[in-house]
Amino acid sequence: MAVLGVGRPKRPRAIAQGVPAWLWACWGAGLVFAVAAKPARGRGARLAAAASTAVCVAFFRDPDRDGGDAEFVAPADGRITAVERQSDGRWRVTIYMSLRDVHVNRAPADGTVIGLEHHPGGHLPAFDKDSDRNERMHWTFATPRGPVELIQIAGMLARRIVPYQWPGDTVLCGERIGLIRFGSRVDVILPRDVRPDVTVGDRARAGVSSLATGYSSPA
Repeated sequence: MAVLGVGRPKRPRAIAQGVPAWLWACWGAGLVFAVAAKPARGRGARLAAAASTAVCVAFFRDPDRDGGDAEFVAPADGRITAVERQSDGRWRVTIYMSLRDVHVNRAPADGTVIGLEHHPGGHLPAFDKDSDRNERMHWTFATPRGPVELIQIAGMLARRIVPYQWPGDTVLCGERIGLIRFGSRVDVILPRDVRPDVTVGDRARAGVSSLATGYSSPA
């Protein structure tokens, strides 16, 4: 299995933008309980509160990334689960994010946001073949190579997709564009004639791993 990516992450930026207020309250309560409870009582509950707080903090981490010089980069951490050529000749790449992955997504290329549409839907597991009917956010970027589409798809536990950018905003390759809360998936539809340089099973790092370079031969 190939491991993609160049560059090294900087010191973590801490917690991602878009964490709901109720989670902050839960973290605070869990920490207070873990510290203040009497040692002889509720040890299991204290450990559970501390563990759940640590898991949530890890999930919502938002590390800075040093990108390479790739023209198109992976928009999400995770595993490549599909690389398919569509009927119109464009390539579609799917990245599945597990609960262990960073869930802040990044721009796949330099460009301008020209479309952003939210579609309500179900919450099937992100690896399910019908999960493209889930709640999703559909982005369109104008790039020097042509339009790039990106679809953030909520998973079984996800209940919110939080955008950081809006139509009219200019983004740099690898810049943060949004957050999907809990397990989910991201699809990228590349411009016509741009060929992906990833294969199924590869691991990708958002903003770092090369996703596509150059042009394919005419069909």
